[in-house]
Amino acid sequence: MRNGLRFQKFCIQFTVAALLVMAAGNTMAAEPLTQVRSTVDEVLTLLRNKSLPHEERRQQLTAVIRPAFDFEIMSQWVLGPNWRKASPAERQRFIDLFTDLLEATYIGKIEAYTDERVEFTGQKLEGERAEVETLVKTASADIPIRYKVFRRGERWLVYDVVIEEVSLVRNYRNTYGEIVRKEGFPGLFARMEEKIREFKASKAAS
Repeated sequence: MRNGLRFQKFCIQFTVAALLVMAAGNTMAAEPLTQVRSTVDEVLTLLRNKSLPHEERRQQLTAVIRPAFDFEIMSQWVLGPNWRKASPAERQRFIDLFTDLLEATYIGKIEAYTDERVEFTGQKLEGERAEVETLVKTASADIPIRYKVFRRGERWLVYDVVIEEVSLVRNYRNTYGEIVRKEGFPGLFARMEEKIREFKASKAAS
């Protein structure tokens, strides 16, 4: 129970760190940890610029986030065995919705940045894949976060984030797998569309 509460309590802090690491996808460098370090100052400057108009900041955050993920690979991992059962049209629809959902989920939370400090504690390289290990330093706890990335050309792209040993991809896979089993892809798509509308309505009201 305590781990679950901590996971929810620090969700906003996690999204701050996630953006910093995801931004690494825009930098050409030999190692994933080097990429992360080279982009942190730029992203922090954007988050700290309170004079930047609200909508413009969100557009810039979106421009940073989207190129840093491979949403197709993430979608395959999230759907698991259901990916093979889906038609080409269903696969593309899921990729589009999943991309919009992750953006809608995190873009508002990232703006709650409150100067949490991120330490980069190491990396593990295994061929074309790697993990970047970090700690989010808050006033009350140090939160370990691992970013799983893979190399595509000269870039390292994020395909999973593990917070306190809880995988983002695995969480979605468990939830979506159950929905597909009970309601099929139409039911899953309807639920995802509703979530996106809720997040967008919440952002518009803020």
